[in-house]
Amino acid sequence: MRTVTGRSDHVVVVGAGLAGLTTAIHLAGRGRQVTVVEREDVPGGRMGRLDLDGYRLDTGPTVLTMPELLDDVFDAVGERTQDRLDLHPVTPAYHAFYADGRTLEVHSDEDAMVHAVTEFAGSEQAAGYRRLRDWLARLYRAEFDGFIASNFESPLSMLTPALARLTALGGFRHWDHKVAQFISDPDLRRVFTFQSLYAGVAPDRALAAYAVIAHMDTMSGVYFPRGGMRAVPDALAAAATAAGVRFRYQSTVTELVRSGGRVTAVHTDKDEQIDCDAVVLTTELHRTYELLRHRTRRPIGIKAAPSAVVLHIGCDRGRPDLPHHSLLFGTEWESSFREIIDGGRVMSDPSLLLTRATAGDVSLAPAGRDLLYLLAPAPNLARGHIDWPTFRTTYAEQILDIAQRRMGSRGWHNLDLLQIVTPDDWARKDMLAGSPFALAHTFAQTGPFRPANMIRGIDNVVLAGGSTVPGVGIPPVLISGRLAADRITGHTHVRRGAAAAPAPHTSF
Repeated sequence: MRTVTGRSDHVVVVGAGLAGLTTAIHLAGRGRQVTVVEREDVPGGRMGRLDLDGYRLDTGPTVLTMPELLDDVFDAVGERTQDRLDLHPVTPAYHAFYADGRTLEVHSDEDAMVHAVTEFAGSEQAAGYRRLRDWLARLYRAEFDGFIASNFESPLSMLTPALARLTALGGFRHWDHKVAQFISDPDLRRVFTFQSLYAGVAPDRALAAYAVIAHMDTMSGVYFPRGGMRAVPDALAAAATAAGVRFRYQSTVTELVRSGGRVTAVHTDKDEQIDCDAVVLTTELHRTYELLRHRTRRPIGIKAAPSAVVLHIGCDRGRPDLPHHSLLFGTEWESSFREIIDGGRVMSDPSLLLTRATAGDVSLAPAGRDLLYLLAPAPNLARGHIDWPTFRTTYAEQILDIAQRRMGSRGWHNLDLLQIVTPDDWARKDMLAGSPFALAHTFAQTGPFRPANMIRGIDNVVLAGGSTVPGVGIPPVLISGRLAADRITGHTHVRRGAAAAPAPHTSF
């Protein structure tokens, strides 16, 4: 495995998102001096926050899974997750609402889910679910160590026995078609294929290898931290500080000082120079290349994932059975993906994700109120040409009306629309093509074909985050931090409790 050359005693990490925090903790645990430079005044990156009118909003991902990876991060500096975070399981993981009025509770527990599927679609589909569950578990075991959690040097590094196992499992077929081998009911299949949107590819085009996201998302447990999602980066930053990591908040890196193939210091907008032996960049890929004055040699340009419109909503605290996470499916499916990915249009019959954060912590809203987060997939700015300043309010009203109709009697009252976030807003945060999901997981941007976390000709710079390996989502980003640390120190043993059992995924 290629690693940085020369000394690596002092490492500067640019960005205090999950990738930067994870990298910093692993490096501190391996004896490095670490300085983290962050442009905001708090940690979190894409896992952002906003306090507004007594509400404590999570502005990034709302579905937390795979706590085993957090265990590995805290363990790197001799700490325990439970001493820094108060995590609680979300049961059921999701509640699916269909346009025809049917509902389905999505349970992580196998027997509970078999019962739910039997009630929803019959015993034959329930038997298919058991077979799907077994296949997804085997797919996860085949992928985790050999692909998801590994540094690649070139496409040739994929030629391992693990590749043969993945191929035998059908990992290079299409996701939707592979799931259809087990579940013929198209509505039920949606529960195990909607996650492909976060990979930036329609289910009938995505590689079946990415079906591990469905395993992570629906079969291995969803959690919520007391205090909201912001509690995760806060806990990581606290552990990093205790381990000796120094933070420079409200500082933007404006220049990297180069000497030949090495970066020797970083300059900030505070007119500060921080000398270093190595640098980890968790900035957006286009900003990373700009700082490095690097021109990619990729034969085709990088492709951003689809974007999203997010509504933050306050309302009267309603029925206690309003789920924590709801999937609000429309009638259309394949055509909806085509509209945003190929046509650059909003979905005419959108499927939505609704999160009620106050189901897990009532303190996130004023007394007697609920806090909701409603996400509608949308085209990114490279594909779509929507006048968002003009269309944003109209579209917000449309998806609010759709969501309320699909929720039926579980809808909300005395609504306050706290904030509307569109692709334009993501772009103002420097996200490529206005997408919070970074780069799409097309075949040309998967595994060793994804932008690498080291760049040829630069000896002591490593990349981390959603734009590099292994990919998008909280679990991959946490892994990317460990992979970046490995590039600096060489691979060290990672506690395998996380991989011994199948583990879940995190999405927006």
